Amino acid sequence: MLVHIICMWIDRHSEILVKRMAGQFPAVLVTGARQAGKTSLLRHLYPQASYLSLDLPANAEAAHTAPEKFLDQYPAPVIIDEIQYAPSLLRYLKYRIDKDRSPGQYLLTGSQVFPLMQGVSESLAGRCAVLNLHTLSMTELRDANHPIEESSYIFLGGYPGLHAGAEADLWFPAYVATYLERDVRNILRLVDLQDFSRFIRACALRSSQVLNYSDIARDTGIAPNTARKWLNVLQTSAVVSLIEPYFGNLTKRLIKAPKLVFLDTGLAAFLAGFRSEKDLFASSLAGAFYESYVFGQIIRQAASRGDSAPINYWRTANGPEVDMVIEQAGGKVVAIECKLKENPASGDASGLRSLAEAGKTRIKEKFIVCRTKVTYKLPDGTWVMNLPELLKNLSF
Repeated sequence: MLVHIICMWIDRHSEILVKRMAGQFPAVLVTGARQAGKTSLLRHLYPQASYLSLDLPANAEAAHTAPEKFLDQYPAPVIIDEIQYAPSLLRYLKYRIDKDRSPGQYLLTGSQVFPLMQGVSESLAGRCAVLNLHTLSMTELRDANHPIEESSYIFLGGYPGLHAGAEADLWFPAYVATYLERDVRNILRLVDLQDFSRFIRACALRSSQVLNYSDIARDTGIAPNTARKWLNVLQTSAVVSLIEPYFGNLTKRLIKAPKLVFLDTGLAAFLAGFRSEKDLFASSLAGAFYESYVFGQIIRQAASRGDSAPINYWRTANGPEVDMVIEQAGGKVVAIECKLKENPASGDASGLRSLAEAGKTRIKEKFIVCRTKVTYKLPDGTWVMNLPELLKNLSF
């Protein structure tokens, strides 16, 4: 049963990390997708802080033309929302921080991650901590005593607005329109957004699949180089992630292209044309969406703890594959296979065994994450468990 949350704050697992960062750094930057809850998080944690929104054109212009005078109007601590609309302000924040290194003075948010990060690295290196905030996780919803069925979460996704009573069939079209008009048009300077709209929908149909720029370009009617450029925009705005292939010390011929994964399965489901949970799970894409969901929940947990170990995938040219490979300290590897079933058997661990046998990789643990209600172990040592149990056992 799907439960909506009306006018209630859902504790974010990142809250502890944000406070730790603000206790040590003069500035904290919270990045992430539009409507992931960045501003709400900071205003909840720091209700007495001054608030400045650069989403308003007049404020962005004032920050650009008279930054010192403008900043004087907002005593620290101050939340500066959508800092990417006035990137030149970062230089003046650096100047002020260098005069006063007190922690927690400037609490920043930004949606366009890559250009924003470039400005931060150039202006606020060593002065600013960075947190990437994702949409709500299943664990956050359950910890807030607002459970949602796994299949319902995969279809709906984790955008906070959808768990505050918004109707998905109205919310998603408005969100996509705003995203296209604000972020995409701002980055690409496109006049006609129809081709990009087709492109993002084609990408949604390929979530958790190996990326082939030529195929996406052909289906969208654009050039492969344009597809590369536009995919960078999806990464920039924290809509998708690319999972790079894992090589380690393996010698077999491996697939070298990255996997494309949507970070919020609800947005992907909407863009792929699914209008009901039933239709999604009756489709041939159900397994890929489940894999995207597992990846997204692992990424959310890691980000909320400040962990940064990369997640890779492994696939040979002649078949064997493992959905996720996490290399830990000392070169040890945790390997994870995703299966949309309740009772995986030994045959479902064949990719994990191939990885263990392929080279000198030291496998610490092998997991099949699935919809089982009971954790058990296969004869080859592979653990079979559901996602909540996997998250409890997973460390980076």
